[in-house]
Amino acid sequence: MEAVLLAFALALLAWMTLVGRELRARRPEWHWYLTGYPVMAARVVFTWRKVAQLNDLSVSYRPARRVLGDVAVKGEPLRATAPRIGFPAPRRDGLELRVRLHPGQTPAPFLAAADALAHAWRAHAVRIVSPERGEVVITATARDPLGELRPTGGVEEELLRAEVGALETGRAWVIDFRAVPHWLIVGATRSGKSTLLARLVDRLAPQPLALVAVDCKGGMELGLFTERLSALATSRTEAVRLLGALVTELRDRMEVCRAAGARSIWELPEKLRPVPVVVLVDELAELYLTGGSREEKAEAEQCSTYLLRLAQLGAALGIHLVVAGQRVGSDLGPGVTALRAQLGGRICHRVNDPATAEMVLGDLNKDAVAVAQAIHLREQGVAVTTADGAGWVRARSYLTTPAQAKEASLRYASRKPWLPFLRPDTDGQGGEE
Repeated sequence: MEAVLLAFALALLAWMTLVGRELRARRPEWHWYLTGYPVMAARVVFTWRKVAQLNDLSVSYRPARRVLGDVAVKGEPLRATAPRIGFPAPRRDGLELRVRLHPGQTPAPFLAAADALAHAWRAHAVRIVSPERGEVVITATARDPLGELRPTGGVEEELLRAEVGALETGRAWVIDFRAVPHWLIVGATRSGKSTLLARLVDRLAPQPLALVAVDCKGGMELGLFTERLSALATSRTEAVRLLGALVTELRDRMEVCRAAGARSIWELPEKLRPVPVVVLVDELAELYLTGGSREEKAEAEQCSTYLLRLAQLGAALGIHLVVAGQRVGSDLGPGVTALRAQLGGRICHRVNDPATAEMVLGDLNKDAVAVAQAIHLREQGVAVTTADGAGWVRARSYLTTPAQAKEASLRYASRKPWLPFLRPDTDGQGGEE
């Protein structure tokens, strides 16, 4: 009888293991909710008091200093009380824990204890945020949500809206130019910046809009999309002409809107509405760095002025900027700092110097700067972005190969609009009327 029971138990265990593997392969989210989440939730609940005490997250209402006669004795406060927690709520590949702080507590000790909490709960990572006064939200993830990505195809890509990757929260990473008109993207070599630009153009190519590019590396990156680009500048001299033509187009669109009593091109009748333009600028530093000659300095200053005008006025007039570079710092000149202030969307991949991360994210959140600097060399495509609409979040772009980028430009070449404000005799290069 015992042998039969043992055989039955082994068979049941083998069956559960097989079902678990099949469930993990086909429905990983179900596998997490049925097996992983209950274990982690129990671990959080049963260890919370001890973990809070070990990491100075508890408080004691008894003073740490006692007076015995005329002698003041200092010791450790007894019976420290851990903050009250709610029951861990399940999340995709993790859980969320809400903590009510004691009077006088701040989120700072919780931020410092994030790594300790991750080790105690055997989580991949723990993130701490304070959405309101007196409350801390702890989000623990069981595995890296940005490890293996596949395009979902479930996001409706409207005009000027593109799904470029996934957020660590499990949601799609969408760049929406109607919500955030201009974007700044930085990243060192092989960090994923070029892949993100290729993915963005790949998703914008089918849409009824114009793509204009400035690539002062001779067009090596954005030149892959030549067939779909309405204009491509491959040097600073060409960039001055192209950006100047766009600034002239700004003034013309202002006249049209003023005559129609509209505050933006989106309030114009469809027959009067000009085509939206997305301007891609790769290697921003090449537009600002000079050899010291008077002509080069004049060109750099002109580029800076044009870019700033486009950023300040382009949102309502349907002209949007995507500015990218390996390094963006104040040493490039005051024009870069002024331009940065106009680029509300921020994306920071792995960078080689802290100043660039500070330049991109420092005015938004200091924690985001630290997270961006912690991106590993192997995490290509991973970035810190403001695309979530609620502060900052880690994200990863979908891989788009050069062959895919080239194929997309050929497939949608017929959708390239003719821009009348560009000179027809410049073979696709921009010029000022």
